[in-house]
Amino acid sequence: MRTPGRVTRRIDHRASYPGPPTHLGTHPIFPYLDGYFQAILHHDSLLPRTMKRTHTCGELRAGDAGKTVTLNGWVHIRRNLGGMIFVDLRDRYGKTQVVFNPDTDPSLHALAGTLRSEYVVSVTGTVQRRPEANPEMATGEIDVIASGLDILNKAETPVFPIDEDIDAGEDLRLKYRYLDLRRPSVQRNLAFRHRMYQVVHRYFDELDFIEIETPVLMRSTPEGARDYLVPSRVQKGKFYALPQSPQTYKQILMVSGLDKYVQIVKCFRDEDLRADRQPEFTQVDVEMSFVDEEDVQAVAEGLIRRLFRELKGIDIEVPLPRLTYVQAMEKYGSDKPDTRFGLPIVTVSDLVRGCGFKVFSEVVGKGGVVAGIVVPGAASFSRSQVDGVVDYAKSLGAGGLASIKWTANGLETPIEKFLGRDLVEKIAGSMNAGPGDLMLFVSDTRQKTYAILGSLRLEMARRLGLVDEGRWGLLWVTEFPLFEWSEEEKRHVSVHHPFTSPHPDDTGALDGDLGRVRARAYDLVLNGTEIGGGSIRIHDPALQKKVFGLLGIGDEDAEKRFGFLLNAFRYGAPPHGGIAFGFDRIAMLLTGSKSIRDVIAFPKTASAVSLMDDAPSEVDEKQLRDLHIRIV
Repeated sequence: MRTPGRVTRRIDHRASYPGPPTHLGTHPIFPYLDGYFQAILHHDSLLPRTMKRTHTCGELRAGDAGKTVTLNGWVHIRRNLGGMIFVDLRDRYGKTQVVFNPDTDPSLHALAGTLRSEYVVSVTGTVQRRPEANPEMATGEIDVIASGLDILNKAETPVFPIDEDIDAGEDLRLKYRYLDLRRPSVQRNLAFRHRMYQVVHRYFDELDFIEIETPVLMRSTPEGARDYLVPSRVQKGKFYALPQSPQTYKQILMVSGLDKYVQIVKCFRDEDLRADRQPEFTQVDVEMSFVDEEDVQAVAEGLIRRLFRELKGIDIEVPLPRLTYVQAMEKYGSDKPDTRFGLPIVTVSDLVRGCGFKVFSEVVGKGGVVAGIVVPGAASFSRSQVDGVVDYAKSLGAGGLASIKWTANGLETPIEKFLGRDLVEKIAGSMNAGPGDLMLFVSDTRQKTYAILGSLRLEMARRLGLVDEGRWGLLWVTEFPLFEWSEEEKRHVSVHHPFTSPHPDDTGALDGDLGRVRARAYDLVLNGTEIGGGSIRIHDPALQKKVFGLLGIGDEDAEKRFGFLLNAFRYGAPPHGGIAFGFDRIAMLLTGSKSIRDVIAFPKTASAVSLMDDAPSEVDEKQLRDLHIRIV
């Protein structure tokens, strides 16, 4: 039975059926496909019930007035005003207002009165220019005066409105992600991500890189984050690992003579999550032969510049600023510094060495550091505000905070009696403090002092609104340590990964103080977030073996875990290096999102759960038996 007011026009494809696609030729399956196509085109129930859309819901403008159009989409909102029914019809391209007039077609008007939010409909009508444009809508110059309506599917009331600003919590939105994905802001993020893909592909193709897919099922080579393991049904008791990155494969590609490799690839790490981490994430993976650090960085800067120019309309100046790891830690207390505001860390150890304030002098005497930051305008902080800052520092591990205020009465500090007036003034001068400023100091080991001040710097900038949100803080951090000591494992571990080459000036220290060995590694930082990291790799088998040994990986273990790579090196490995960009993080930052979950279609929660489909889930006993696994 025909629904009142439904568009009944249909296209008859049968008269013009040209036969099956000619590219099938004389393939044996040809007769079957021919029958299939014939069945589709001649079976009336499979013909479309309504006209296909002629335009999207974000397309029509004043110049389209007078056209007869068909729009398909979701009912965003229905309003009944003085007998006239107005429907905002929405698809991913935008919204168009459709008008149903009771005087024109009462039955069509009645059908429109049954519409509810999120009904899927097809509307045919005539474009009419509005007497007064609606500036809130891109299509606000026009209305579509409906002459036909087909309700393609009804919908229950959504658990939250499909709007930009909603009160629904993230867990609810992720559980009903298919509804959340209808929101324009989320769709814009995914469209932006799509454009990022295209820029990346074009850029590297222009530079003669070759895009190569690497395996998703690989051998486990644990070093760093935990692997996700996949049991093999065929190889009893053995496991694949999901790649944390294609590191070993891309190095083998360099050995294979494929000197410029790129891949937009999924990676997997079983690690604790936060706003800029997911158990599965996407990176732009790059490797090049016969290069040094500057070559890789130049290619990386070209990509970032292209992304900003094509997607944001912003020209980035290159080369980007560079800080060594030591410089970054001593100035910002972080190896991924946010440079959009000031508050640099200033070290005053030399000034307070041997002073009367033992909290400072004894720390310096033991090889520690005294350093501080200047908080502009914070001399006016009340006692409770200062106590709050001290409590925050203590939560970071500080024993306390020393402070100097520059008030209207001059420099004031409770430790002046230990330091003396002259030293207080010298400290304030070395920190470039001025009237109204508050100086805060931490004294502890080198690593702890800078780490605490780095976090305190960020917190004070947040509290005082010092971050310039319209600025883009891009820079390189270079010359990371090659090794760091793990108290948990009681051995040295790689700061990046065991294939990172030591700095050529520090190879002699491989037989001595490993803490002094710098890596040929580099990280790209944007607004305090690491968005890319890479290194020049070890290509000499003897040096690789030595580094393995320093990491506690013996010959037998190295052969077992990395034998395929070491064997490849024996057949002529070129010097090579590369970088991997965090695609999700870049998308998050460029769209102004607060979490990478906002730029991933189907993300997982902070506990690595997909609320929509309840993954991970239990499996039945038969599946476990097939995999030779028993849960204890």
